[in-house]
Amino acid sequence: MANPSAVCNGHLHHHHHQKQNNVLKSGVCKKNGITKGMKKNGVSNGTLYKKTFIEHFEQAPMYVAVLTFVGFGVGTIFGYLRDFMRAWGLEKRNIAEEREQQKDFVPLYQDFENFYTRNLYMRIRDNWNRPICSVPGPQFDLMERVTDDYNWTFRFTGRTIKNVINMGSYNYLGFAETEPNALKTVTKELQKYGTGICSTRQEMGTLDKHVELEKLVAKFLGVDDAMVFGMGFATNSMNIPALVGKGCLILSDELNHTSLVLGARLSGATIRIFKHNNMQSLEKLLRDAIIYGQPRSRRAWRKIIILVEGIYSMEGSIVRLPEIVSLKKKYKAYLYLDEAHSIGAVGATGRGVVEYFGMSPDDVDVLMGTFTKSFGAAGGYIAGKKDLVDFLRTHSHSAVYATSMCPPVAEQIIRAMKCLMGLDGTTQGLQRVRQLGKNTRYFRRRLHEMGFIIYGNDDSPVVPLLLYMPGKIGAFARRMLEKNIGVVVVGFPATPITESRARFCVSAAHTREMLDTVLNALDELGDFLQLKYSRYSKSSHPELYEETRFELED
Repeated sequence: MANPSAVCNGHLHHHHHQKQNNVLKSGVCKKNGITKGMKKNGVSNGTLYKKTFIEHFEQAPMYVAVLTFVGFGVGTIFGYLRDFMRAWGLEKRNIAEEREQQKDFVPLYQDFENFYTRNLYMRIRDNWNRPICSVPGPQFDLMERVTDDYNWTFRFTGRTIKNVINMGSYNYLGFAETEPNALKTVTKELQKYGTGICSTRQEMGTLDKHVELEKLVAKFLGVDDAMVFGMGFATNSMNIPALVGKGCLILSDELNHTSLVLGARLSGATIRIFKHNNMQSLEKLLRDAIIYGQPRSRRAWRKIIILVEGIYSMEGSIVRLPEIVSLKKKYKAYLYLDEAHSIGAVGATGRGVVEYFGMSPDDVDVLMGTFTKSFGAAGGYIAGKKDLVDFLRTHSHSAVYATSMCPPVAEQIIRAMKCLMGLDGTTQGLQRVRQLGKNTRYFRRRLHEMGFIIYGNDDSPVVPLLLYMPGKIGAFARRMLEKNIGVVVVGFPATPITESRARFCVSAAHTREMLDTVLNALDELGDFLQLKYSRYSKSSHPELYEETRFELED
């Protein structure tokens, strides 16, 4: 087993740097690049999975991988050439550099680490950080900007690009809206409480709105109690250190979000990584942890906690919760489930992956989620047993040091959650959940039919479309914007170097006409840029099905 610190430094710092491990020996049948929940240890998984579990992770043709590396190679060569020209004054240096008086200091701006940013990212930088000037609903308005120096700086033209179809925001249920009747209660709370609290929860920052929201969250999730926080990222990074520390073991999925990674590192606990959604890998780590205990001393671990997400936001995959819960119970470990992308987005009534798999919330020790996506607001929650929540009220860094959630935001969450629960006297919330499911399955099915390689679960509203080659990242995003469609494109180092992608987020607010407009544009662009790589080939990681040992690289 690799040194835990080496594992942490070598792998855990990546947000989504490893390819999805799409093939699991336990609980999966593999055919044509598709994983399907079937059997576990030769026994039908009917007792674990109450519905068909299908995920797609198809391998691109070999020539695509070769051309992708060639593209990065050519970009790197020209990067070194341009650095040479900058060093000799033949090209203007726009990047931050050390002042002449500090040349003998330890460098503040690491030159080589900045190589990728200044020579590769800068060439396609215009596809990120585009400023919008409207609510991020199914459509938005975009401030037009141009560059006169190859993306080093931008200037605004004063023109607004109207009614751009929004395929990038996490507005899964369409609650990011400005309809006056919908926001009536939010406006009322804004007038009553103002915008800020100016205090922490443990001092003068707990309002009746917070108490109301926490009771509603607990009721929505079917648990004893809940605590809310003003920032979704900090809900993970500031609460994990309160739950585990030195002498504890964290088993973390290799594709976990940076907030989970940071929280794990800050805790001081030993961190070990298991292959994404791979139950063999997880069970191997659990078994070794029980048998061998802590390094050197061989004492038993104080706690073992498994960190996973409900929906993985770069792969579109859904956690194999039934199998993880089974392993957790078998080895007496704790389970921390991050439902940032899954709460509201999956499940018959929007209650996340626990409901999606027909399981009890009592099967998960720590339920975490955010209000920044499906609820169109900000902040996050931790929910579970009353003892857990009471402990966090005292020991959470967010509770002690962070400013409380502002009241209008709390009211927005209450309004959206009551709508989902039907407490507003309508069935609009349930209709939104069902519409999101319909839109998701329609969008994914059409992309498959067109011949694109897309990743993830059939029910996941996060839809990654593989672009692969670095030159196609910029071309794809720019041409989609020309067609009045806003997309998110992602490349290395946020993804593996050979797996650049466009990530679509489907919303219940998207009409069929909007989706058809996007699909028609994708069909045309897929032919123009030659992006239709799908051959229903085998997974690129078939060997993982046959692995009996799981050694983690340094």
